[in-house]
Amino acid sequence: MAPHIENHNDTPLLLRPPLATSENKEFICGWGAATVNILVTFPINKIIFRQMLHNLNTLAAVEQVASEGIFRLYRGVVPPLCQKSVSVSIMFGMYDKCRRPLLERNVNPFLSKVIAANVAGTIECILVPFERVQTLLQHERYHKEVLNMKHAMNLLWHQHGFAEFYRGLVPVLYRNGPSNALFFIFRDKANELFPEPTNFPSRVVNQFAIGAMIGALCSTIFYPCNVLKVHMQSRIGGPFQSVISSIVEIYLERGSIKAFFRGVHLNYTRSCISWGVINVAYEGLKKIL
Repeated sequence: MAPHIENHNDTPLLLRPPLATSENKEFICGWGAATVNILVTFPINKIIFRQMLHNLNTLAAVEQVASEGIFRLYRGVVPPLCQKSVSVSIMFGMYDKCRRPLLERNVNPFLSKVIAANVAGTIECILVPFERVQTLLQHERYHKEVLNMKHAMNLLWHQHGFAEFYRGLVPVLYRNGPSNALFFIFRDKANELFPEPTNFPSRVVNQFAIGAMIGALCSTIFYPCNVLKVHMQSRIGGPFQSVISSIVEIYLERGSIKAFFRGVHLNYTRSCISWGVINVAYEGLKKIL
């Protein structure tokens, strides 16, 4: 018989809800996994950004970034560190929070995943200002004009207003929800097809491979959305561009549909590493918590 423990409410101690840290485990695991990932992959991301923006090949983009020196290599890391850690936290946490009630109401499991993933992706869009500031900090045009994250946010707020923080929102909306849905659908299917090994090294390899393959696939499919976002966000002030006008402008400037995939090979490599690290760190944190 369990010993009696006094408490000051009418609910038996053993029937109380879990602690907040347990309830929010998905949020915490997502945040920690993304933080590890950003610190590892930021230099690769910066090279891809220059390819998107200037239509450079990989070698030219590497040379451009290298010529700016080691002290500017991590210039712009704070916005993605803030944005991506919270974004992945929302991605895993809100997905879980939305999917559970749907399943409890006997909604089709596949449809529950799609709805929950799209809700999570839409909520993630509140973090677009971080992507906006990151674009300005990574663009060599603004090295002298924009000093740091705080200066960039003050500049946008005082000279252009709140709406300027959300320039490029529409491509992000097109990207977030559908890519989340594909990620969770493929991830669940992969976990069914490839059961978790019993020994630790094999588990790490298995989790890395699943995250890497699915993350790379999703990021490649939605890569043109990132190109459109960077194109829209690479200017300060002036009228907001529509998605159609941005597509037309990029095509006329670069003369090829292939230009919308400039940098995709390095992006594929970065996504393999990034989502492999995220998946391993996420699963590891889940076991710890």
